[in-house]
Amino acid sequence: MSSSIFDLTVQATDGTDKPLRDYAGKVLLIVNVASQCGLTPQYAGLEQLNRTYADRGLRVLGFPCNDFGAQEPGTIEEIQEFCSTKYQASFDLFNKIHVKGPEQTPLYARLTETEPAGDIAWNFEKFLVGRDGQVVGRFKPQVTPDSPELVSAIEQAL
Repeated sequence: MSSSIFDLTVQATDGTDKPLRDYAGKVLLIVNVASQCGLTPQYAGLEQLNRTYADRGLRVLGFPCNDFGAQEPGTIEEIQEFCSTKYQASFDLFNKIHVKGPEQTPLYARLTETEPAGDIAWNFEKFLVGRDGQVVGRFKPQVTPDSPELVSAIEQAL
């Protein structure tokens, strides 16, 4: 088990490895996203969080995932186009991943072992990671980016 999220590597949209160590010292909001989900409008709120708190050290990281209801069937290029044109999303997106099952990425294996441990419920589940690379909060998909409980947790972590 990694002691910190920052010990892991993920795949950038161009297929290259991106060490999460590059975000060391930042607060991260890690979200599995999908463009054809009832919760997809949360992209707007995630972008607002990114813009509001970036200067204080927050980074929103979006991980497209097709594990739930085949709601992210597109290519990474199609997903990027959708996010930038429909939601003006400027936060970091990564290559499509699996957040559950036998192909689950190491990042999500690590995230889901943090209390409360357990599988990802659906698209747009959120993990708040402190500046030290430890998970400090987990929020169900229905918790919107502007919800008081999430905003308060972000402000506390910053």
